[in-house]
Amino acid sequence: MECATPVGRGTQHHYQKQQSRALKIRELSLPLSPFHLQMAAFRLLVQHARQIVMVCNKGQPALRGQDMKQLAVLTKSDQSSSTGYSLIVDHSGIINAIGPDEEIEQTFSANEFTNVIDATDMCVLPGLVDGHTHPVWAGDRVHEFKMKLRGASYMEVHASGGGINFTVRCTREASEDDLYNSLQKRASVMMKNGTTLFEAKSGYGLDTDTEIKMLRVIKRGIDNFPIDISATYCGAHSVPENMTMKEATEDVITNQIPAIKKLMNQGSLEVDNIDVFCEKGVFDVPSTCKILKAGKEAGLAINFHGEELHPLQSAEMGAKLGARAISHLEMVSEEGIKAMADNETVAVLLPTTAYILKLSPPPARSMIDNGVAVALGTDFNPNAYCLSMPLVMHLACIILKMTMEEALAAATINAAASVGRSKRQGSLEIGKLGDMVIIDAAR
Repeated sequence: MECATPVGRGTQHHYQKQQSRALKIRELSLPLSPFHLQMAAFRLLVQHARQIVMVCNKGQPALRGQDMKQLAVLTKSDQSSSTGYSLIVDHSGIINAIGPDEEIEQTFSANEFTNVIDATDMCVLPGLVDGHTHPVWAGDRVHEFKMKLRGASYMEVHASGGGINFTVRCTREASEDDLYNSLQKRASVMMKNGTTLFEAKSGYGLDTDTEIKMLRVIKRGIDNFPIDISATYCGAHSVPENMTMKEATEDVITNQIPAIKKLMNQGSLEVDNIDVFCEKGVFDVPSTCKILKAGKEAGLAINFHGEELHPLQSAEMGAKLGARAISHLEMVSEEGIKAMADNETVAVLLPTTAYILKLSPPPARSMIDNGVAVALGTDFNPNAYCLSMPLVMHLACIILKMTMEEALAAATINAAASVGRSKRQGSLEIGKLGDMVIIDAAR
């Protein structure tokens, strides 16, 4: 999948039918020149598509249960006299119209477009959304793969000084510019794989200064990259080597969160979510609950790691707190699934992690059957180096036993819901951002 140059910023681009393209339509940070305003009423026309997979067509904030199998799709039949379907995006990056070519041409025949894409025999999908990533870090952990091949568990690597704390040491030493440059490269690969929005965590600092450094890097990405980012503060990703869990919890609550909140109020940082790695040997359920409450009081949405390696009933706790999303959930209980369904907490499943760590996969089928909105993420990090949502969708079908329709819903509207963006992203509907992937296939 090839990434096209993003449309916008006052530059005119010419598109021809070539390869599959991922298009990220952002709101303009710079106004169009008077020339463009005079010459073109709309920013983009995609025409003659064989199929447009809207995913939703009724403004649903997320899809649950059987609705994950019943996606909104416009398909040209072989018997139809229509030449296909069209989609129009305005100069703010908003979808203005979707429909048969003939209707769009009749309604908009007097208008001109800055960009026109001929999508004959192609399929148009919503831009993919990656619901869980750790994209800001330095160093690598290739040596740990050898340990795992010899049978070492995740927590055994962690206890030996590896894992998260190894990356913390490297990230603390790295400059902000080095971290920014690596994030830029990783975000570019995401776009080439069809991702147009991703959640990005801090969490390899574990102290106030480095966590803020990481969040500044993410803010620079928000301001400069042609891809959308939802920032997550994850200062409780691990217990620092010189602290106890109790001390680390107190540091996060009394030092890190207030410092981050101050910078958010000043406009220096833009942070949406708070995350904690709730796990045996890391942060227990009571400590996690205290940190999540403090983050919620600071205006951050709860979106945390839970039930990955041990059943701790953190899903029940998180749902009760009003968590927007909980990730991993390999060990979630039936009671936890019910609590998440009752409180409309999104489950962000990460099949790459189950695959790499040889874990029992999360019970996706049970979650879907019981009404939990299931989303997907790459869990990109030094331990799970994957930037491809199409690969994650494939693994979801094979490992998690999800259908293709469920995997697409999980990688679009439900992943957008996991970061509170589904009102504007995650489906191709009038009034939403025109983020899309055009694939050189009929369906």
